[in-house]
Formats: sequence, structure tokens, C-alpha cells
Amino acid sequence: MTTSAARSPSADGAEAVTDLVLTTFHLNGLFLQVAEKFATPVGLTAAWWQVVGAALREPQTVSGIARTMGLSRQSVQRTADLLVERGLAEYVDNPAHKRAKLLQPTETTRQAIHDLSDRQHVWATSLADDVGAEDVARAVDVLTRVASVLRSGEGPAAMTARPRAKPQQES
Repeated sequence: MTTSAARSPSADGAEAVTDLVLTTFHLNGLFLQVAEKFATPVGLTAAWWQVVGAALREPQTVSGIARTMGLSRQSVQRTADLLVERGLAEYVDNPAHKRAKLLQPTETTRQAIHDLSDRQHVWATSLADDVGAEDVARAVDVLTRVASVLRSGEGPAAMTARPRAKPQQES
């Protein structure tokens, strides 16, 4: 590794982005562990909570939930079907689309999420107190901007859109 005086700003930026990605992966794992602890006592899993939670305010299509949560449509479809099979959610007609049904939680699931939300709020308040609410807000702002750039399809997002063709070797 080079000294900081010899590093270019883009190298520092690349290292910082790599650190951000690795830290985000680690943090995601920690958040999922915490989510399991909240969800399990009310008969949910973190994945079920994530999917059905996206439809709490209003029913959503599976593809809409997938976009909102940054998940594959197929994984959301499997989870939604399981939720419906277990009576934790239901599909309702979608006035905007004949085939794409809307997913909505059952009243029992709404109550379960309400119950776990009270405990989650206490935990979130404690974490914000420990980290600092302003720092948390700044982190959300930065992560939101990074997500916006990646979703835009421009800049670094365009670089991952399709693999570059390998250069032809001369025979």
C-alpha cells in the first residue's frame, strides 16, 4: 500500500467506496440478525417482515416491492406466495393491471408488525443515541445519494450494465 501522500484522489475514492461496500455488507448482516430477533417472537422472519412491510401503507405488486427493497422479483414472489400460503398476507385485485395482483398484509400480520415496531422503535432510539442522530441522518443522506447514482444507469452504474466485449486476439 502506498502512503497517503503518494495516493491519487481517485485511488483514495476507490478505497473508500470499497470500504463502504464491505461495511454495508457487514451492516446488512447485522441488521438482519436484529430483524430476526424482533420478527421471530411475532411469527415472522426478517425476510417476511421486509416483504410484507413494504405493503403496509398500501397494497403493492410483487415487482413494486422488489424495486422498493432492492430485491429480485423472483425472491419477492417466492416470499409473497409463502406469506399468502401461511395466511400472513393476501393477494387482491389490482385495478391498474389484470394479471399483477397486489399483496397486502392480513390484519393479524398488521398487528404483529405493530407489536414488533414498538420494540424496534426503542432499539432504534437507543442506537441513534449511541451513534448520534445527526451522524445517522448524514449516513442516510450519503447512502441515499450512492443508491441514486447506482440506480441512474449513468456513471459507475453504466459500467456494470453489461460486460464489455473481450478484445479480439490476432491469430
